[in-house]
Amino acid sequence: MRIDIVSKEFPPAIYGGAGVHVAELSRVLAPLVELNVRCFGEPREPEFHGAAVQAYQVPTDLQGQNATIETLGTDLAMVGDIGGADLVHSHTWYANMAGHLASLMHGIPHVVSAHSLEPLRPWKAEQLGGGYAISSYVEKTAYLGAAAVIAVSDGMRNDILRCYPEIDPDKVQVVHNGIDVSQWDRDENTDVLERFGIDPKRPSVAFVGRVTRQKGVPFLLRAAQQLPPEVQLVLCAGAADTPELAAEVNALIDELKATRDGVVLIEKMLPRRDVIQILSNCTAFACPSIYEPLGIVNLEAMACGSAVVATATGGIPEVVVEGETGRLVPIEQVDDGSGTPLDPEKFVNDFAAALIDVISDPARARAMGEAGRKRAEESFSWESIAQRTIDVYKSVLA
Repeated sequence: MRIDIVSKEFPPAIYGGAGVHVAELSRVLAPLVELNVRCFGEPREPEFHGAAVQAYQVPTDLQGQNATIETLGTDLAMVGDIGGADLVHSHTWYANMAGHLASLMHGIPHVVSAHSLEPLRPWKAEQLGGGYAISSYVEKTAYLGAAAVIAVSDGMRNDILRCYPEIDPDKVQVVHNGIDVSQWDRDENTDVLERFGIDPKRPSVAFVGRVTRQKGVPFLLRAAQQLPPEVQLVLCAGAADTPELAAEVNALIDELKATRDGVVLIEKMLPRRDVIQILSNCTAFACPSIYEPLGIVNLEAMACGSAVVATATGGIPEVVVEGETGRLVPIEQVDDGSGTPLDPEKFVNDFAAALIDVISDPARARAMGEAGRKRAEESFSWESIAQRTIDVYKSVLA
C-alpha cells in the first residue's frame, strides 16, 4: 500500500502542532506502508525514518503573490507526482487542494486530517485579507470531496459537523494526536533556565506557543497580573501573526514588567531540549487557548511532568483531566466562530484563580504532573495512532 502524505510543514521546518503530528505519524507509518511525504519549502533530506521525502517551492512566477495564491501554486506542483499512490492524505488547508486535485486526477481516495477549521479562525482575515476567503473555499471543497476526514478529537469532530453539515457523519472518524514519551521526558537540570534568566528556586508559570488569536496570550498576560509577586512568567512565544496583535501583546508585557520582575520573554523557536527543561521545571504550564482542536503542547507538558492549567474548550478536556492532571478553566464563548469569551474579564479572573490554585501547592502540582506523565504514556502513544490511521485507510480502500 503506497500512501502519499502532503503537508506544508515537515522537519526541520515545523512551527505548529500539525507539523509535529505529520512528523510523528510519518515516523511510525513508514515501517508499515510505502510512504511518500510531500511538503513545502526548501529541499529536505530525501529519507525520513524510511519515508521518501520531497519538498516543493512556490513556482517562480507566483512568488510575492498573496500567501494563498503561493500555496495553491505549490499544491499544483505536487499533483502529478502523487500519481501511482493508492491513497493521498493531506494535513491543513495548505495541502488540502493538492490532495483533492490528486484524488480527482488519479482516481484515488483522499483522506483529510483536520487540525483546525477555517470557519473557527475568522481572525485570519487580518493576516490573509481576501486570501482567507480562498483558504476557506479550499478547506470546504476538500472536506466535502474527501473519502474520509480524521478529527484529532471528539470536540473537533463536533466542530466539523457543525461547520460542514453536508458531510456524512459516518465519514468523520476520531484519531487523537499523540506524543513520543521517549523524546519528551522530564529534565530537572537547570542550565537552560540559567541561560534565559529563569530562577529555578522560584515558582513559575510557562507558556509555549505561537502568538495567534486562538492561543489566547493576551488573556494569560492579564491573568498574570493577579499572580503572587514571587511567581515568574516564562513566555516561549513565536512571532505574532499581525502587527496589531504584536502591539497588543507587547504593551501587556511592558505593563507586567512595570509592576513585577520575573517576566521572561523568549521570542524564538527553541530546540526541543530547551523546551523540555523549561516545561519540566515550571510549577504550572498555561494553555489559555480560545480555540484548540486537541493541543499537542499540553501532551508535551504532561509528558515532562508539568501540571497543566488550560481552557476547557475544543479537544483540551479530552487530554487534561480536571483535578487530576491539572485544572480546566470554564469558558462561555461567542457563537460566531471566533471563540471570544462572552465575558472576557470573568475568563481572565477564572484563569488566574486556577493558576494560583495550582502554584499555591507545589506538592499537589507535582502529583498532577506525575499523573499527566502517566496519562500521556498510557493513552496517547503514536504506535496506536498509526494503527488506527491505517484502519481509516483500509476503510476507504475496501
